[in-house]
Amino acid sequence: MTDLLTDPLIRAAPHGALSLPGVLAALARDEIASFPAMRPHQAPAWHMFLVQLAALALVAEDTDEIPTDEADWARLLRGLTTDFPEDEPWRLVVDDWTKPAFLQPPVPDGVKLSGEVATADALDLLITSRNHDLKQAIARAGAPEDWVFALVSLQTMEGYGGAGNHGIARMNGGSSSRPMLGLAPAQHLAGRAVEPRLGAHFGRDVEILLATRDDQLDDRWSHLDYPMEGGLGLSWLAPWPEGSQLKLSELDIWFIEVCRRVRLVSRDGTLSARRGTSKAQRIAAKPFNGAVGDPWAPTHKTEAKSFTLGEADFDYRTLSRLLFGEKGKKGHEANWEIPLLATPTEAEQDQDTLVLVAQALSRGNSKTDGFKSRVLPIRHRILRGFGSDDQRARLYELAQAQMADIEVFDLAIRNGLARMSAAGERELTKDDYAHAADARRRFANVVDAVFFEALWDRFEAQDASEAAVDAVGIAFARRLFERASALFEAELGAVPCASLFRWRAEARARADFDRTVRRTFPDLFPRQHRPEADDDVDSSAA
Repeated sequence: MTDLLTDPLIRAAPHGALSLPGVLAALARDEIASFPAMRPHQAPAWHMFLVQLAALALVAEDTDEIPTDEADWARLLRGLTTDFPEDEPWRLVVDDWTKPAFLQPPVPDGVKLSGEVATADALDLLITSRNHDLKQAIARAGAPEDWVFALVSLQTMEGYGGAGNHGIARMNGGSSSRPMLGLAPAQHLAGRAVEPRLGAHFGRDVEILLATRDDQLDDRWSHLDYPMEGGLGLSWLAPWPEGSQLKLSELDIWFIEVCRRVRLVSRDGTLSARRGTSKAQRIAAKPFNGAVGDPWAPTHKTEAKSFTLGEADFDYRTLSRLLFGEKGKKGHEANWEIPLLATPTEAEQDQDTLVLVAQALSRGNSKTDGFKSRVLPIRHRILRGFGSDDQRARLYELAQAQMADIEVFDLAIRNGLARMSAAGERELTKDDYAHAADARRRFANVVDAVFFEALWDRFEAQDASEAAVDAVGIAFARRLFERASALFEAELGAVPCASLFRWRAEARARADFDRTVRRTFPDLFPRQHRPEADDDVDSSAA
């Protein structure tokens, strides 16, 4: 039970266990709700693997019709491995290591695989400094599907892991990560778009890859010299002599790579792995800094590199920078090119809401800072704006205006709580400001949840009038004021302060908070009555 083409190894709700062709067929019919055994960080790798695999198989068949029948997919996949009539490239275990196995390249003479891996999760790409957030090496009764997901995750997403453990070509450096930024048809719950539909997402991406293949090869990525046809798509089929590298000119533009020497073995029905090192990165692509035609990766227009999430998150600042541009030396610059599969097609610009799926591992030097995932609903009127430089520039302006508003309230929280820490004294220290850090982080999370809905409202209000745009902006500021005030008041009592000075400190802290906000948003405060000279007041009274 290790042949992915014939054995039902992969559980897919609601169908139960399916073969790999069965998974592709069910996705094509949009009948899969989830993969129950999959860990969250494995989801983008699995989606991209399936899309690339399907596209490679359809191009080899010279067809753009996506089959819905399992037998058709089995035939198409075998068409990619005609030199192996025993299905070795699709088997998890092949005892003859001179032949490939699933995502496992042949082992050349003289190369030893001495590292033993007992569990699938230990083979996976996660690097953790502590064994309490996500436990390591616990899947000792792991099923074959656990090894399938771990292999896909490792071989298509891994970075540099020390001497001899090289990373993939589709990332900007060994401490980076491979991002997935793409649009997907939405699954709705209670009238709201909440997540992508797995099958519709798969079908959309495959169709776009097929429809744009010639343009991508002839124009956008022509400098990489990918062959128009005949390039190697399944890189684990090729021999891997020590020190040798595959060139991009030998590969299909949608190649599925392997970056590590790994082989699975079976002892008494239990799977384990053996792994080794390599002298060189499998694919010779270091000069391209990850910008090698990955249809899910944002690429920098001037620096020719793929996007690195680093230790950040897909928050409103990061996504605004990728989608709308950023401030450069000469003003607004759309430095990041939206990837192919995050660009709406002409037909999609008039459809109902799609969701933007943004996912990546947050990686540093030999560590990960967590799997970052965000699903952002995008209204169709906003989608139309993505296709126009002028409209993207306008979205940038509106986003910058909202960020400026946010900074006012963030500063108010910072100033007020620092004043509280200083017991109301005028001089503030670095330690005083540090007392506001937790509240500011919570405020940033609150803002992040409402930022884009407010931005879409502002953009759509342009169709009415500038006054309508301003009204949406005022409503956003009022909402921020309510949230910031609540956070500030909740935190005020927790800031340490000598009881002798607490009343004074709280009064001055509130005054600082109000003063900071009032300078920019005076209309958020009730107007106080000021008696005029002609009021019925005895001005001569003592």
